Amino acid sequence: MGAGPGTAAQQPAADRRRPEGVHPLKIGYGGDYNPEQWPSEVWKQDSRLFDEAHIDTLTVGVFTWGLTQPGPDVYDFTTLDRIVETAAAEGRRICLATGTGAHPAWLAKRHPEVTRTDFEGREHRYGQRHNSCPSSPVFRRLSTEMARRLAQRYAGNPAVIAWHVGNEYGGACYCDLCADGFRDWLRTRYGSLSSLNEAWYTTFWSHTFTDWDQIEPPSALTEHWRGPDHTAFQGITLDYLRFMSDAMLANFRDEKAAIRESDPHTPVTTNFMGLYRPIDYHRWAPHLDFASWDNYPPDDRSPARMALAHDLMRGLKDGQPFWLMEQTPSVTACRDVNPLKRPGVMRLWSWQAVAHGADAVLFFQMRAGRGASEKYHGAVIGHAGRADTRVFREVAALGAELSALGGVTLGARTPARVALLFDWDSWWALEISDGPSRLVRYLDVVTAYHRALWTLGADLDVIPVTAPLDGYDVVIAPALHMIKGDLAERLSAVAFRGGSVVTTFLSGRVDQNDNAFLTDVPGPLGALLGVRVDEWDAREPVYVNRVRVGDATFQSRLLFELVLPQGAEVVGRYEEDWYAGTAAVTRNDFGAGHGWYVGAGLDCAGVTWVVRQVLERHWLLGPYPDLGEVETAVRVAPDGSRLLFILNHGSSPVDLPAVPAGDGLLPGDPLTLEPYGVRIINMIT
Repeated sequence: MGAGPGTAAQQPAADRRRPEGVHPLKIGYGGDYNPEQWPSEVWKQDSRLFDEAHIDTLTVGVFTWGLTQPGPDVYDFTTLDRIVETAAAEGRRICLATGTGAHPAWLAKRHPEVTRTDFEGREHRYGQRHNSCPSSPVFRRLSTEMARRLAQRYAGNPAVIAWHVGNEYGGACYCDLCADGFRDWLRTRYGSLSSLNEAWYTTFWSHTFTDWDQIEPPSALTEHWRGPDHTAFQGITLDYLRFMSDAMLANFRDEKAAIRESDPHTPVTTNFMGLYRPIDYHRWAPHLDFASWDNYPPDDRSPARMALAHDLMRGLKDGQPFWLMEQTPSVTACRDVNPLKRPGVMRLWSWQAVAHGADAVLFFQMRAGRGASEKYHGAVIGHAGRADTRVFREVAALGAELSALGGVTLGARTPARVALLFDWDSWWALEISDGPSRLVRYLDVVTAYHRALWTLGADLDVIPVTAPLDGYDVVIAPALHMIKGDLAERLSAVAFRGGSVVTTFLSGRVDQNDNAFLTDVPGPLGALLGVRVDEWDAREPVYVNRVRVGDATFQSRLLFELVLPQGAEVVGRYEEDWYAGTAAVTRNDFGAGHGWYVGAGLDCAGVTWVVRQVLERHWLLGPYPDLGEVETAVRVAPDGSRLLFILNHGSSPVDLPAVPAGDGLLPGDPLTLEPYGVRIINMIT
């Protein structure tokens, strides 16, 4: 059913109208569009408003599985054909989704095993959207076939510039199909039960397995007694987290392979969720042609956290630009409290994404839906379809800026000499550990050190622990709980050649199986850092131990390691409790460089002090390290242009002491940043 091969959806690009002002080589601008929800007269209104707002890129078909496959053996592309045909005729670029982010009701009724079993062992029925078991053969077969048929129909359409598989992968399933899949995954990983038993330390509590069928997914019915992060056996829980991430990756790879049968070249992606714990995006990254992600920060006061997420997404593909696939133009609708973006903030956050590597700035949603859970989610076009709202005017103004800028930033890279290591295995292992403290959260520690780098204006890459470190003068590795492969040797090499390595409490504790090293803490990092740790003290949040560093004193909380120098210089000492006067912060000479160890949970000011010492040694401070909420970032374009982004995240104007010589690419006084203001300087080199 649906339109045939001769429809406008397959017409050559020369036969289509391109809206006036839309540059074919520019930052993609637009977002998630669901015209299947509205009658055709609304489509015409949307087209006019899209032109007015300089919208050139639409993500379509994200949740259309039930529409395009209304029954087991029935495919109907009538509506999707019209959507693609209309967008192409208007000259807009299309990111075409496979629609498999939620399965249709008929599928769950006919094959109830496609729905998930939750952590408590409840078998779910049809409902919501993240409701598909990744191990279900039926789900895998039918979702792959859906992607295959879409590619067969729309491959070669020049308006389709990218494929969007699934949507915001996440969650977990604990059904019998996943149990079988987990056992197969374990056989591949360990090869034998003896190797598995050794890795999981199963002599503890008589847990030795003598048959693969004895292994169950770790859940509330097995190893967990107080929730997902409380497990009797960290090894099995860690491996199930890895398995579930890989199982959903297999779903993505199934659909991508089906697309590649008809379209070998158009890039394929899926939308990640930034600092999202359940999925190891580093394991996924090689299988995406470009990274993309949805930016929904927890509040409107976290610009550094957003910068971290942008940097993490850019680091997934070795520094290649990414797409900002979704952001709200105004409010979200998924939390108890949903603050409105103040005037200028949407523009500021969009330019922040570009400053950190975005080649597309897209919204969810283009038009507000009338019903269901996202009817109050922000949209470019509201329910009334007006062009005179503040939100629409701001979107249109940003669209004009992006059109005027053209392709200056496309393909630009960040010239980072600082690396921040980010590791999902360390995240998982630290937070499922019984002790030293469940109050220490991996993301909090990483965020503190990234915020210091952000505040001080360092251009940095956020990279996996497997990435090459040769090009970096400084490597920051907060809470590097797990040491895998040759990481310790590569970190030592950074310091030996004159660089600086900084790591913290709870680093160097366990191997890849989450078993403690049979050596002094910090394990393989001991020689580099020149310390050992025999004891540690964990306390409730109200307890404070001050740390004196030079003439300054900083507070520390939650965890206090008693650091014993083994050649390292003591930089900071505790001032409280029976271990007052002992080392809290150390610096070790190693080759021509240094290994820093921060054994205390320093406050923001203390972390910033440490990071400043390191950056100053390498002349890596940014141009405005002491200007509060002013952020800077540099991107180097393919033609060699050095683009300096200056962003004011504050609600008050800021006077800059100086601006590098160059051409301003956005209007405004280069020495005064208005509230939420942005400047881009093409620096003269």
